[in-house]
Amino acid sequence: MKVLVASALILVGSCSTLRHSEKIDNLKESIEYDDEAIVKQYLNTISKEELKIYVEEVSSDKYNGRLTGEEGHNQVCDYIRNYYKSQNIKAPESHPNYYQKVPKEELPNDLKDSQNIIAYIEGSEFPDEYVYITAHSDHEGVIDGEIYNGADDNGSGTAAVFEIAEAFSMAIEDGYRPKRSIVFLHVTAEEVGLHGSRYYTDHPIFPLETTVSTLNIDMIGRVDERHKENENYIYLIGADKMSTELHFIAQEANSTFTNLELDYTYNADNDHNGYYYRSDHYNFATKGVPVIFFFNGEHEDYTKPTDTADKINYPLLAKRTKLIFATAWYLANAPNRLKVEII
Repeated sequence: MKVLVASALILVGSCSTLRHSEKIDNLKESIEYDDEAIVKQYLNTISKEELKIYVEEVSSDKYNGRLTGEEGHNQVCDYIRNYYKSQNIKAPESHPNYYQKVPKEELPNDLKDSQNIIAYIEGSEFPDEYVYITAHSDHEGVIDGEIYNGADDNGSGTAAVFEIAEAFSMAIEDGYRPKRSIVFLHVTAEEVGLHGSRYYTDHPIFPLETTVSTLNIDMIGRVDERHKENENYIYLIGADKMSTELHFIAQEANSTFTNLELDYTYNADNDHNGYYYRSDHYNFATKGVPVIFFFNGEHEDYTKPTDTADKINYPLLAKRTKLIFATAWYLANAPNRLKVEII
């Protein structure tokens, strides 16, 4: 009798495993780009030359390291806002100057008032569903007389958001408005504890309950020690923590358009670095929004005054930016909203 029971349990377990395997296969097969040629057309507008211009500007000495609330950071915020004006990408109706004030009472270390910057493209079919593309605009300022330029951290992310926004804007001009709305959010006060994104998610301008996903870009312009022999990589963190579908969408975007090595080392629950908790996507995740954190890992100039624009790998930055654009395109244009579900 015991043998028969054990055999039955093995059979039930096998059937259960098969059903799960079929679900995974069906999900993977359902994710495809019907408009691959169109995506490629606008993906290819993302250029290393323009990215270089933006990184060099944002990480320039004249901004004195972009410390939250200081004049240099305020000037960079104006530069970001003026970029969206130049692209005819509008501000939220409730915040027509693109700024969400983050009051000093919400910030540590006696910092001054600061601001998040929000621009958005309204969706054609599902305007009340939102895909966020985020990057922090601040850095560490001047320490002991040295300017911390933060070219990778996070001039690279800021530049990537610009190029993604421009690509979507060009698509709209040609009649390809995304089905869902896309929010371009540049948050302040990341370096001092994720306070800008925390303030935004506590006081969202667009409702988080109808937010599809947040794609966060923080340091994607350099190569870490682990990948010195193979620079064709990017770390993905968080994609599978709330949505199996999001995990596979990023993989499909990569296999279709960019063929980077997607490194999930830091996605592990027991990752001692805790990167999942250390950038602005995390505050969205705590509100139930599926997220991906795109990251190149730490390098020898991380949080040092030597993180300068001349050390950015611009062809690699462009390739990584294209992956994020392709992922965002799918999320914004898929016939059905992303499922918040782990299979």
